[in-house]
Order: sequence, then C-alpha cells, then structure tokens
Amino acid sequence: YSGAAKPALDGFTLQVAEGQIVGLLGPNGAGKTTAVSILSTLMRPTTGQLSIMGADAMGSRGRIRQNIGLAPQDIALYESFSARENLLYFGRMYGLKGAALQGRVATCLEAVGLTPQADQRVAVFSGGMKRRANLAAAIIHAPRLLFLDEPTVGVDAQSRALIMDLLAGLKRDGTAMVYTTHYMEEAETLCDTVAIMDVGQIIVEGAPANLIASHPEADSLGALFLQLTGRTLRD
Repeated sequence: YSGAAKPALDGFTLQVAEGQIVGLLGPNGAGKTTAVSILSTLMRPTTGQLSIMGADAMGSRGRIRQNIGLAPQDIALYESFSARENLLYFGRMYGLKGAALQGRVATCLEAVGLTPQADQRVAVFSGGMKRRANLAAAIIHAPRLLFLDEPTVGVDAQSRALIMDLLAGLKRDGTAMVYTTHYMEEAETLCDTVAIMDVGQIIVEGAPANLIASHPEADSLGALFLQLTGRTLRD
C-alpha cells in the first residue's frame, strides 16, 4: 500500500480444491483481508499470479466473478431494502432472471432461516439476521468458490450454528471456500486445512489435527495460534 514500509502480502501462496474449506487465520494486520480482496479479484496484486478454475483470474475477471461469491466482513446489503429485495437485486447482477431468480431467492432465504422475515427491511434486522442475509447474498448465484471474511463475527449462538451447518452443506455439494475467522474453534471444527499467517506470510499450513499433533506443546488450535503469532496486542 502507498506509504507502507512493507508489502501487505509477501511470498503468499494458497491453494484451494473443490469441496475444500481452507481457513485463513492471523492477527489483525496479518494480511487476511488483503488476501481475500486479491483472491476474489477486487484488488489487483502488484506482482504474482492468481489462477481460478485454471484461468488467469485477472485477465478474465468478468467470467471468473460469475463463479465466485464473497461475504465481506462489513455487511454489504442495502438496509432500506428488504431481504428479498436485496437478493433479487444481487441475483439480477449475476444474470439471474424469471423463475430461476425467484427460485434461488426462495432457496437462499430458507437456507439462512429468513423466510418469515423476507419482506422486512434489513435496517430492522438483528446482527445475526444481517450476517445471515449477507451470506445469502454471497451464494445467490450458487458460486463454485466462496470467500467468507469473518462471517460469524458478533452473531448469536443460533445464527452461528445455522451458518456452520449451511457451510458444511455447501462443502458436501463441492463448493470450495476460503474462510477467515478469529474463532479458532470454528476453524478447528469446520476447515479441512488452515493457514496461519502473520506480517503477510503464511507461517504454517495443514489440517488442524495434524498441526496440533506436530506441536505437542499446544493442545488446541488456539494455543498453537498464540504460540506462533505471540500474545502482543494488535491494532
């Protein structure tokens, strides 16, 4: 970034396979959101390569974006619209129309438990309801690759359980996912692979159980995370 002493990402490499959930873990400022922004084609890297489904993602962003979804950390919905109106709007942006669009809207509302509140304005939703609607907008077009940037931050236990179940179902259907979170228990339970990163670089990568087993001094993913990234507070 302009004026920064070091690059936000440095030697960063990540691979995600079909039907795999890769957890991207790191303290604040580690480079997670920058990585997701680049991987989802929203930001152009200064160097390096990005290949999605075998294609140069930066050279064919329009086609690639038809196959990827993004649930950003900040709620990306129009609060003056209802949940249904938001999904209709985003579905049309992806080229859906007619019965196919209506069907996907109904399916996604049901998947996130918002069918009874479908015609309420997002502005009156609770935090958990907004998170679930945010996820519904990310999957309205049934993407093959889904990016989730802290999708459960600040939600209630019931909303978190629903989101976890929904993501597990998407995984069974073959959706590939990149998942960032500060909740280590989520990553340990949900992710096939986790990559712990700091200062723009991946420190370790592997299945959670394997990483814990290879560091006997850490009895959990959270303990390993603190061991590798330290206990110093981050901004």
